[in-house]
Amino acid sequence: MVKKSNINSKKGFTIIEVVLVLAIAGLIFLMVFIALPALQRSQRNTQRRDDYSMLVTAVNSYMASNNGKLGNLIKSNQPTRLKNSRWVNSTGEDPNGNPYEVTATTFQLWDSAGSKAPSDSIAEDSSNSTRSDGTTSSTGSQVFVVIKANCSGVDANGDPQPASDTAARAFAVYGYLEGGSVFCQDSGSNGS
Repeated sequence: MVKKSNINSKKGFTIIEVVLVLAIAGLIFLMVFIALPALQRSQRNTQRRDDYSMLVTAVNSYMASNNGKLGNLIKSNQPTRLKNSRWVNSTGEDPNGNPYEVTATTFQLWDSAGSKAPSDSIAEDSSNSTRSDGTTSSTGSQVFVVIKANCSGVDANGDPQPASDTAARAFAVYGYLEGGSVFCQDSGSNGS
């Protein structure tokens, strides 16, 4: 005797299986789109840290060529924006495409601005943003070479900041990162 196959049994996916697969795929895409901006910001900040470290190397090279003197970077005892922003990298631009604004200052001028970047007196930039500690910065593009300083200071947020140093060749490079944090590397450290 021959068995007949069930006519009503059809092969395929049920609607519940399709909805479940779409929901899982949607969650995966959502997680990727949430994590992507943070990953991109982290990559830009890594590039900024590398650029700031290049600036430390450039300033050390400048000192070697000028008998260890940095004071001639400062003009008229005022914070001085360095003309060539290529002190930082070959393009002179931060990862967002904004030109770096490298400013040389002494610790005394820095400290007279309330132990924070004297951004109001140095940078008149329409792309400025306000950090959580109330200082104004153009994120990632404002960089300071603070002479007679190291990075042992700490601001109210716990971020490193320049502190006075009496060593003849002491300087600190201080710059802003995205997300409200800062970077400080001095002539004798590897960065913070």
